[in-house]
Formats: sequence, structure tokens, C-alpha cells
Amino acid sequence: MDLDVHLPLIAAGDTAAFGRWLAGAEPTVRLTLRSFATVIDVEAVLQEALLRVWQVAPRFVPDGRENGLLRLAIRIGRNLAVSEVRRTKARPAEPTEDLDPEAPAPAVSDPMLRQKIVDCRDKLPAKPREALDARLASAGGEDDDALAAALNMRLNTFLQNFTRARKLLADCLERAGISLDAELGS
Repeated sequence: MDLDVHLPLIAAGDTAAFGRWLAGAEPTVRLTLRSFATVIDVEAVLQEALLRVWQVAPRFVPDGRENGLLRLAIRIGRNLAVSEVRRTKARPAEPTEDLDPEAPAPAVSDPMLRQKIVDCRDKLPAKPREALDARLASAGGEDDDALAAALNMRLNTFLQNFTRARKLLADCLERAGISLDAELGS
């Protein structure tokens, strides 16, 4: 379905039309950001991209092909993700990488480093570990609202648990003598 059918109303500022467009476009935009899920906050990038689409929609000129606004949203999202990767000096995963749902951990070529990551992950408190595992297992395929609901957490609680898990994991790795800056090429 060509989501550009909503464009005239979106350009006129109709939030309901944008909501309908968003319902059709968001899963596709999210999927195109999947490879970045292990290194950046894809949810934040997705939200920023969709906000920017809303802001530029009144000036958007279709090129005659289907889903022009969706293609623009994908381009904006990927550009934002690449900018965030550059800012953090992280490396996105290859789109074909699969995460082990039993013990999600970033794909690491050094087996000793991978084991240390798994060891530190296993030391996390239960709720932060659940949030981290859910985010990694979804690989950007589900939004945080869905992940939080699946864990019976409110969104804010899920985000706090995920942030806590990242910090505790980084602290554990630092205590083990692993420099994240060196490992990530910073």
C-alpha cells in the first residue's frame, strides 16, 4: 500500500493522518535500523527520525514513486543512526547476525572477551538483565513499549532497568580490565 495517500492531509497538519501513516511506516523504518540495535539506542533514533518526518512533511515533494515519505523516513533514520555510531565510535552489527536468545551478547570475535561479557551479564540483577536480554533479543525488531509489556514493566521502568544494565555491564568489564574505548575502536 502506498502510504503517500496520507501526504496531502499530513502536509496540512492533520495529526490523525500522520498517525495512520505512522502505523504503516514505523515497523518498516524500525526494521531498517535493526543492524544498529546492539550499539546505539535505536528507539531514540527512530523517534527522532519520525519527528523530523513530521516537521518536513509540509515541504516534501513526491518523486512519483510509491511510499516517497516512507523512503525519506528510512533515509533520515539511517543517517541519524550513522551519525550516532560515529559520535559514539561504535560499530553496527551485520544485518545477518543472529543473537543467541539464551544468552544474548554482542557478536565478538575474541572468545575470551565474549566469555567475559557473558560472565558480566550473568552477574546483573534480574530485572536489569531481563531488560537487556529483551532489547538484545529483539535486535531492534520491537519497540520498547512492546518489550516492556512483554516483561510486565511500565515503559519508564523498562528504560531505567536497561540503562542500569548497560552501566553495570560496563562497570563489570572495566573492573575486569577491559577498556571499552579500546574494544570499540575509540
